Amino acid sequence: MLPSDLDKIREIVFHDLPAGQAERARALLDGLDGIQAGTEGERSCILVIQYNVRHYTLQGLEKALELQGFHLDNSLLQKVRRALIHFCEQVQRENLVINAPDAKSQQVFARVYEQHLHGDKDETPEEWREYK
Repeated sequence: MLPSDLDKIREIVFHDLPAGQAERARALLDGLDGIQAGTEGERSCILVIQYNVRHYTLQGLEKALELQGFHLDNSLLQKVRRALIHFCEQVQRENLVINAPDAKSQQVFARVYEQHLHGDKDETPEEWREYK
């Protein structure tokens, strides 16, 4: 099955100290439904997670990890990267909530439009229209 635009693969970068944070976070997140987590071999402070944005967000996962005592990398580059991802996921989740307009609301707008003076009226007097 092809991943949709709602399926995300993200990296959570932890501070170097205390050591082993990524592995402990992996064990914690692996217990949640809909999340796959793994650590990168060469960098022990990076956790790679896969989730669907309908169920989880990076911001929510990071906040939950911080509440459990984990320390994220707070370098400027990581802060900017996280802020951009948080914004994009928030907008994407808000767009999922928007439903297609229902037929009743379209009928209401059609009635209002019919009754509104909107410039489609011919101002020519009736006797001039029949003049030949």
